[in-house]
Amino acid sequence: MNPWPIIFASLWRFRYTVLAFVFLILAGTALSVAITMQERALKTGSASAAEKFDVVVGPVGSRTDALLTSVYLQPGSSRLLTPERTAELLNDERAQFVSPLAFGDSFRGHPIIGTAAELPEHLSGGAFAEGRGFTERFEAVAGIDVELAIGDIFTPSHGVHAMADEMTAEGHDVEYQIVGRMARTGSPWDRALIVPVEDVWGVHGLETGAETIGGPYTAENVAGIPAAVLKAVSVADAYRFRQEYNTDETMAFFPAEVLIQLYQTLGDVRQVMTLMALVTQGLVMLSVVASVLILFRLFMPQFVTLRAIGAPRLYIFFVAWGFVAILFSAGILLGLGAGYLLAFVLSRIVEAQIGIALTPVLSQTELMLALTLWGLGLVIALLPALRLQSQPLATALKAY
Repeated sequence: MNPWPIIFASLWRFRYTVLAFVFLILAGTALSVAITMQERALKTGSASAAEKFDVVVGPVGSRTDALLTSVYLQPGSSRLLTPERTAELLNDERAQFVSPLAFGDSFRGHPIIGTAAELPEHLSGGAFAEGRGFTERFEAVAGIDVELAIGDIFTPSHGVHAMADEMTAEGHDVEYQIVGRMARTGSPWDRALIVPVEDVWGVHGLETGAETIGGPYTAENVAGIPAAVLKAVSVADAYRFRQEYNTDETMAFFPAEVLIQLYQTLGDVRQVMTLMALVTQGLVMLSVVASVLILFRLFMPQFVTLRAIGAPRLYIFFVAWGFVAILFSAGILLGLGAGYLLAFVLSRIVEAQIGIALTPVLSQTELMLALTLWGLGLVIALLPALRLQSQPLATALKAY
């Protein structure tokens, strides 16, 4: 006897209840899949955003804070290197270039970063999307996502005013002209405006008397900086810089080593969240089975009839097991797709907040997770099937 016509007829008869069960399983699966995909997308995106920053040097303090400020352009510590240490650092000729970083201004929510001319070109992979790099004071290079065109002029505002406009923000009495646009970096620098560091010093009352940009630097013509980026000629030089600039006054680090520590913390959180999602999924599966057992009581007259006309117990078993197995299979398969969509939506939301390009990818990890849940579901589906087929016919006839 073929059990599938009975199974499909039962699914159609109770289709609304079946849809509710499938949705519960789908939601639990989607949550588990989205958590693992989102965590991996954050790791990949943040690592990609930091890969062009060889060595970061700043005043002694929190390396995490310095990383978030210099690489990811998040507001951070206001501690500065002394002018003497700044000049010594910027004049280090062993590096391919040393680029200071200075913060404090913005334009319509876009942070304005004071730096050296080499850094925006380096972050752009050696070629700008449009125009050129700045060569004079009060010229600026825009990130790829800044809504200003080549030749546009803007006035900076003090601080980061995400919602401020030119009428409400506290402006400076200077103007910058856009001369170039960076290529896409997949980092917060895509939303930044990059200007000569001498201009940032000047508009904040730290005028050094410099009429041009670039070195040589002395303690008299520089101001303190919160961080600098060193581009090493070789890997050996990078390790040498890291060692030499770890002193009582300065700290130096590779962005990757700080990211590893953050990833470990993120991984611990992910494990807890994944465990919670799996426990929730297990509870959902058990609740579905309990509900199905109640639902099967409505099927009992049909099962009794089938047994009475000679249907074997194994046939009843396959009808009950196939009914529940289809619920789990459909819910987990749809949950896999829903988890990808959820991770994609979350990535767009997080990307809009932090500026790091996030690309969720469905990998073997999520497929193995779905297969594990599917296998667990098929095993759990045995419970109502065993319960139903083990009931003696005489007892079932008395009850119905």
